[in-house]
Amino acid sequence: MRAIWKGAVSFGLVSIGVKLYSATEEKDIRFHQVHREDGGRIRYKRTCSVCGEEVSYDDIAKGYDLGGGEMVILTDADFADLPLTSSRAIDVLEFVPAEQVDPILYNKAYFLEPEGTATKPYVLLRDALADSERVAIVKVALRQREQLATLRVRDGVLLLNTMLWPDEVRTPDFGFLDEDLKVRPPELAMAASLIDSMAGEFQPDAFTDDYRAALQEVIDAKVEGREVVQPAEEEAAPAAAVDLMAALKASVERARVARGEAPSGGAGEPTPISSARSAKQAAKAPGAKTPGAKAGPAKKTTAGKTTAKRTPATKAEPAKKTAAKKTTEKKATKAPAKKTAEKKAAPRRSA
Repeated sequence: MRAIWKGAVSFGLVSIGVKLYSATEEKDIRFHQVHREDGGRIRYKRTCSVCGEEVSYDDIAKGYDLGGGEMVILTDADFADLPLTSSRAIDVLEFVPAEQVDPILYNKAYFLEPEGTATKPYVLLRDALADSERVAIVKVALRQREQLATLRVRDGVLLLNTMLWPDEVRTPDFGFLDEDLKVRPPELAMAASLIDSMAGEFQPDAFTDDYRAALQEVIDAKVEGREVVQPAEEEAAPAAAVDLMAALKASVERARVARGEAPSGGAGEPTPISSARSAKQAAKAPGAKTPGAKAGPAKKTTAGKTTAKRTPATKAEPAKKTAAKKTTEKKATKAPAKKTAEKKAAPRRSA
């Protein structure tokens, strides 16, 4: 690593010489703008909008736009006269509990390395800071700007975190904040259950930048002249559920299955969402009956007889009486038919 700043940590009457190193680096894959036809780099020239001439870095100054076409020009001499009392020094202002510093204020991180004979006071401040379980609030001037920062211990090294000033953090102004939205206790309890089912220990190494890895694979394939293997498509996110409680319950079950745990309702018990989908599919099936529907007319069998469907309310006694009644009526209708036939046959014998 290359030191980007040299100075001293002012700790009471103790001065600790240090070097500043960037503690982080972006792993984003960078590209150049090139001509599509021949791959030539696209260059940008610094030209003046008034005279049209190309301007070198030595002739470039900083300008503050007042509006209305007016510009105030500031040179290096103007910045040199600014009262940066913490120039080339990291002044410790106070020590505070780490939880009192809102993480939104953190900006960039830098490692501090002791320089020369400053190793012993450096280690003294490091160990004392670690034992106190506090962070140091400091001021430091970096790149011609005074910044608020914190000092804390990480991996045996003092870490400087530059911070935003409080007036640089925007205040959220959204319409829903003025709405009177009520969350029911069962919904809150189910959401807490979902959080518990997805709880774990944060391990940064378990997470990877899948997009950067896929992009690097495309670049490597281009260089080697081979075909790019398309990554497996991820499961599409489910549509927003209307029933919040059903979605929360299904999410809890899904989280338990993902952790290798058995669902709370048994292995084969459907979730509220899957039950609703199954009921919806069953209703669309041909010949499906809706709950509470009455039985239709009796269907004829191949023998020409009718088969009546029994409902739970049908009793056996009325059925027997009906059958007996039908048998009596059948015999009564057959008897007259027999006499009529005998009457018609009698005259033929006399002839």
